[in-house]
Amino acid sequence: MQKISTFLWYDDQAEEAAAFYTSLFPNSRITGTTHYGEVGPGEAGSVMTVEFELDGRRFTALNGGPEFTFTEAVSLQVDCEDQQEVDRLWAGLTAGGGEEGPCGWLKDRFGLSWQVTPHVLLELIADPDRAKADRVMAAMLRMGKLEIQPLLDAARG
Repeated sequence: MQKISTFLWYDDQAEEAAAFYTSLFPNSRITGTTHYGEVGPGEAGSVMTVEFELDGRRFTALNGGPEFTFTEAVSLQVDCEDQQEVDRLWAGLTAGGGEEGPCGWLKDRFGLSWQVTPHVLLELIADPDRAKADRVMAAMLRMGKLEIQPLLDAARG
């Protein structure tokens, strides 16, 4: 059992968000739903929480009301194997009102921030050749959605 999981606060879109996220990632599913009772604070019978897994990792979405919203201070990073996966997730997560951001960051239509990151980027910026890593970082800083080929080109100099 996963000891620590991520808890996400939504106004009233927990069920919609969980269904959206589980549709984008393989090995994902909704595992449970709870409802508010007579004592609230939500309307009796309405969805309180939705438990779900994204690629086997546990999350809980709460319909907690409008008091709190997401900020860029917390994001979910997706380690992508190739450009096809980057492109698919970028398009999926920005669909329906999401916002593209710089350097592989985006906000989905619920306001949650994501980093859609090709794994090769993480390897390249950790390269012991600091000049190579710096060229890759400079290339990445000019991008919105991350593109693997220009990162590889920058690494080669």
